[in-house]
Amino acid sequence: MNLYTAPIDYSLTKSIEFIYVGESRAIRVRHPKASGVISLHGAHVLSYQPTGEEDLLWLSDNSQFDGKAAIRGGIPVCFPWFAKAASPSHGFARTSEWQLHAYQITQENALITLQLKDDQGTDATWPHPFKARLLFEVGEELNVTLEVMNIGGHPWTFTGALHTYLNIGDIDTLSVTGLGKTFIDKLDENAPQAEPETLSVTSAIDRIYTEPKEEIVVHDPTLGRDIIIKNSGHNSAVVWNPWQEGAQSMADMQDDGYQHMLCVESVWYAPTIEEGKTVQPAKTYQLSTNISSRPR
Repeated sequence: MNLYTAPIDYSLTKSIEFIYVGESRAIRVRHPKASGVISLHGAHVLSYQPTGEEDLLWLSDNSQFDGKAAIRGGIPVCFPWFAKAASPSHGFARTSEWQLHAYQITQENALITLQLKDDQGTDATWPHPFKARLLFEVGEELNVTLEVMNIGGHPWTFTGALHTYLNIGDIDTLSVTGLGKTFIDKLDENAPQAEPETLSVTSAIDRIYTEPKEEIVVHDPTLGRDIIIKNSGHNSAVVWNPWQEGAQSMADMQDDGYQHMLCVESVWYAPTIEEGKTVQPAKTYQLSTNISSRPR
């Protein structure tokens, strides 16, 4: 699916357009420095393509885009919990319909802000007053910020993630630096482990790195570039690839999809929601990821 040839539903400006991706409405941004697409279903970033480059984000050709199911690829928003701390997995934000809150175009970038507020549907699974905003900033770099606000009278806790799927040339040739040495291995009963700081992926991986560096770099010789990830507001970085058997078990992922993607996620992790990040009444918390590239 080519997101940049999808017909325009209507335009907000010459640079910002509403389109449909399947049954889902999305906003397409065209800026001299880069282009991007974000779906209102899940406030889900689908694409970020610096001018003259290949997309930095991987998106599955098998995603349903039915306005109901979670989308495979891009940058899913996991809130108010990460993984299987509760049901549905990764929280309700990624399958909720967000609203356009604000937009702005400058010489440096385009900024789109989407918003989600608590309602009867969210109260049924997580009974806390909240307002969430997703800030999508497209320029020479991509900056994505999840901003959560406690608009109630009592503190609440959450876990969450910006679950970035990076577009890579070949999983067999890349390496990753900046993750740190220590991690929790979710494929080995959450055992704490340590390894050398340079990671090569040779099998299924699902790790929570507990001491990531300020800058994580995915070195991709196949596409001739490095992807630089700078996270903030996080306490860990998750690296995930399902490998061949995992990909084959997912209806929304091509069998060879694992070969061309790697998740490097900005995460506030805790084993349970109750042990997560506390947000006091009238306070706000931000979880961010910044993604850019440079030639090798």
